[in-house]
Order: sequence, then C-alpha cells, then structure tokens
Amino acid sequence: MENILVAGANGTTGKKIIALLEASQYFNPIAMVRKEEDISQFSDKGITTVMGDLEKNINHTVKDIDKVIFAAGSGGKKVVEVDQEGAKKLIDASKNMAVKKFVMLSSMGADAPEEASELQDYLKAKHNADEYLKKSNLTYAIVRPGTLNNEIGTGKIALSHKLNKQGEISRADVAQTLVRALHDSAPFNQTFEIIKGETLIGKAMDAISEENMG
Repeated sequence: MENILVAGANGTTGKKIIALLEASQYFNPIAMVRKEEDISQFSDKGITTVMGDLEKNINHTVKDIDKVIFAAGSGGKKVVEVDQEGAKKLIDASKNMAVKKFVMLSSMGADAPEEASELQDYLKAKHNADEYLKKSNLTYAIVRPGTLNNEIGTGKIALSHKLNKQGEISRADVAQTLVRALHDSAPFNQTFEIIKGETLIGKAMDAISEENMG
C-alpha cells in the first residue's frame, strides 16, 4: 500500500479524503495536522498522523511518503503564507524526497485570477502554487473544482481541461476525484476543472487520459 500524506486533513474536504483513503485497498492515509488537539480524531481510528505547520519547516512530513494530496487552505486568512507559500514548501519537500505524485486541490478561476470579480487574492495564490507545481518536475495532477457545497456526493462530475462554465460540486465528489487522481492510471501532469455532472468520476478521468494520449 502507498503512503499518502494529506495536507489539510482536518478540513471539511480533508476529512472526506482521509475516510476514502482509509477505506481503500491501495492507500494508507497519513493525516498532516497543525495542532496536537487535532491528532486524537484520527489516531482513535488507527490513522497515522504527522504534525506539520505550513508556515514552518515541513520537510519531516514527507518521510516515507509515496504520494501527496494538498487540500490545505487558510480560509482566506493567510492566502499567501498558506495557500501559496505553504504549498510551495510542500512541493519542494516532496521533490527532495522523490515523491511519486503530487495532487493539488486548486480552484476554478485560478488560471486567470485577474478576471475574477471576487477572491482575487486567493485565486492568485492558488495560481502561483499551481504554476510552481507545474515547473517542479514532480508528477502532478491539479484539480480545480467549482463552488464547493456540502451536499451528498453523487459520484458523477463534469470534467474538462477547461469547462467554460461555472457550477457547484460537493466536497464528497471533490474528495473522490482527488483520491482517484492518485492512481497511476489517472491523468498526470494535467490540470482540469470539475463541477457536478452526469459522468462517473472514473470514466470522466479515463476519458481525459485517452484524450490526452490521442
């Protein structure tokens, strides 16, 4: 089984990612948490945790890690320090430890933050982190969902390199897409947008892999 570090494990989406990884036969989740009081919710379920603050040195967090999901966020409070520079730190650490794949949770609109009517600072930070990952020589997948909601996941999405339309998507379906992106058969070195749709997540990702190869 591959060890998967989840940055942002204590977030709403992060907890869903951890649960999916725990249920998987391929992956072993490692929950990266910032505070000691966050450890027990994972350790009580037998999930390994590692302490790591994205504003500090986090090189130790990628020891014995095969792949990484970056699902951390500052909630708009420290977009440069966490969403941008924190992501860059984890990318550098992952590169130094020859991590096999880095899956980035980004956001729709991060390709052109200057065009956004709101959240420009956040989208700019995500854009900078995404570009840094692309140039890192790590194998990567960048997932850009539309507006997140807490509805029950359908397991179905609309996915494209550029959807050219806005939309919502449940955190559950985003988590499932991120975990699916870890697989070696999933699209790599690609950026794609996702919203709620009619295509099963696995099929949508297979289609984009074939499209890229074709």
